[in-house]
Amino acid sequence: MDLQTYLANKELRKTQGPVYRNLCDACVQPSFSCYCEHVKEFDPGMDVVILIHPIEMKRRIATGRMSYLVLKNSFLIRGQDYSNDPEVNDLLNDPHRHCVMLYPGKNSANLSEMSLKEKSALVPKGKRLTLFVIDGTWATAVKTIRQSTNLQNIPRICFSPDKPSNFRVRKQPKHFCYSTIEAIHQTIELIGQSLDFDVNSRRHDDLLYVFDKMVERQIECAKSGEAKPRHLRYSRDLKKQLGLTGKVF
Repeated sequence: MDLQTYLANKELRKTQGPVYRNLCDACVQPSFSCYCEHVKEFDPGMDVVILIHPIEMKRRIATGRMSYLVLKNSFLIRGQDYSNDPEVNDLLNDPHRHCVMLYPGKNSANLSEMSLKEKSALVPKGKRLTLFVIDGTWATAVKTIRQSTNLQNIPRICFSPDKPSNFRVRKQPKHFCYSTIEAIHQTIELIGQSLDFDVNSRRHDDLLYVFDKMVERQIECAKSGEAKPRHLRYSRDLKKQLGLTGKVF
């Protein structure tokens, strides 16, 4: 291409404006990676409040949003400092709710080490368990807790992961660091029975079903180079895992 043709094409692109892909209104994914057909809603026996960090909100692979689509009666609230957030404070002050935070630490009750009787005692009779989950990186989660004074004193729960994360399209700090949707699934697995949720029905596996479908689709895109998703284009770990070479990402 000669210089004159290049400059002419450049000017033409300016007049045409940027080209945007159509995104699904629900999952905020382009058509080639929309996962809505795999979403199966269910009631987990508790209300889940997903506090999504603004940075996470911009990511196409945000499993907090995915969890929100699967879980009935869930909330998706964007922010970082929730101290004066009216929706969060209304939930915290609701006398019919027992609010807890899913957050690891020495002051957190470890569900993996508790008996069914101990788990049942976590929620006072007549109250609905309301589980707060921060969707973001570990650094943003720590910052959210530090800034949100209204979240600092509510009871905390955690669990000990028994298998590695399956989040193969996004680098995790460690193999046993779970994505938001995996963490919610494991929490339901451990505490569901004490909330009269039928764990044996495996309805909560619908969380992992849509998650795994998304992961598989993104890996297919990485292998084929289809649409070259931005989050995969620079993923060295995924590239190495798939045995891909050349400028695929």
